[in-house]
Amino acid sequence: MFQKQKTIKQAVTVSGVGLHTGVKVNLTFKPAPENHWFKFKRIDLEGEPLIDVDAHNVVDTSRGTTLQQNGARISTTEHALAALVGMEIDNVIIEVDGPEVPIMDGSSAPFIEALTRAGTVEQTADREVYVLNEVLSYEEPARNVEMLAVPSPDYRITVMVDYNSPVLGTQHAQLHKIEEFRNDFSPCRTFCFLHELESLVKHNLVKGGDLDNAIVVVDREISQDKLDELAALFNKPSVQVKEKGILNNVQLHFQNEPARHKLLDIIGDFALVGMPIQCHILAARPGHAANVEFAKKIKEVIKRDKVKTVRKYDLTGTPVCDINKITTMLPHRIPFLLIDKIIELDHEKVVGVKNVTMNEWFFQGHFPNNPVMPGVLLIEAMAQTGGILVLNTVPDPENYWTYFMKITEARFKQKVSPGDTVIFDLKLVSPIRRGICHMKGEAIVGDKVVMEAEMMAQIVKKN
Repeated sequence: MFQKQKTIKQAVTVSGVGLHTGVKVNLTFKPAPENHWFKFKRIDLEGEPLIDVDAHNVVDTSRGTTLQQNGARISTTEHALAALVGMEIDNVIIEVDGPEVPIMDGSSAPFIEALTRAGTVEQTADREVYVLNEVLSYEEPARNVEMLAVPSPDYRITVMVDYNSPVLGTQHAQLHKIEEFRNDFSPCRTFCFLHELESLVKHNLVKGGDLDNAIVVVDREISQDKLDELAALFNKPSVQVKEKGILNNVQLHFQNEPARHKLLDIIGDFALVGMPIQCHILAARPGHAANVEFAKKIKEVIKRDKVKTVRKYDLTGTPVCDINKITTMLPHRIPFLLIDKIIELDHEKVVGVKNVTMNEWFFQGHFPNNPVMPGVLLIEAMAQTGGILVLNTVPDPENYWTYFMKITEARFKQKVSPGDTVIFDLKLVSPIRRGICHMKGEAIVGDKVVMEAEMMAQIVKKN
């Protein structure tokens, strides 16, 4: 039996400071529609730009995973994303009013607690999971990083860390199935070595740092004067080195907490693949840079195998808009009305259907002995479908014209012939503003993507 996609029942907010910026941030998880995945929204910026959780939007991995899109950035994303994946949630919008996700206690546990308060709800669409059927590998010889992905009946992760440190030694951690994440991995906090902390503080790079939101490993002798200096820096009455070389009385949740936190980071960074995955990840000495590059490699394999993972559409149900409703919204008429019905429609996506028959007017002159639907008419049909999306934002769509403004990244992959049913699936690239809709869409026949493009449409009120 197929699992259904899940979102959260209600919005829930956590507040804290960014580890590196020191800026106070409110982060709100909000429900999202089916097939949405995760998106950040910078509500403190003009236009409230969206940032897709996608490996190709990563612009920095030096001190966490930073994403950028539509002129906006969001940093230190991995702990919040790990919580969403760990709770098997599929669709969430993450609103933030600052440039960085709050560090909280350095783990995913505060985000897990918030999402638990929000509750989850099943959605109608089936959960689409990419099942890896081959062995993939990634290496960074300079950093001695090795990563492997192999087929597995569950999403499993095995991690080994070795920092050539007598304090940490070599550590291993293993997650056998994602249900273990909440109790066994989400409380595991980020960590750093004392010499790294001193360098970051010297360069003013951990403005929100606190000895309570990270495990500080002391891998060398340290004088009492230096301990007093650290205490003053972090506004503590005193700090000291306890057993096992851990600073400031921090009690480890697990003996191998650093290795478990690295596993947590992998789960958060692999959310950048853009969908749930089923495989066994084996990682030796991983870091954010390697995680992101390996996520990109997995995305490429998914793209290559997309014929296996294209979603299924229910064409038998009652349409959201039948042809009669469409003609009240769009100004187009036969023979240039090119869509037959709309089967899905909300504020961020639209799905339209075109039934291609031999008696279409264009087959009389377009390759009459080898009938192929013209690519420009596939573009036009996709634009009309997108027009429904933008017209749905006004109460009187019959009083507006729709205009096609721009098309980019158009690719034609398969021919469309009589007898085909073409599904046009479009999603917003950015929020609709001033009647302008920027969309990314695919045209699908059966289990194949036959065309894809990004386009922009505008509605203008009739005189």
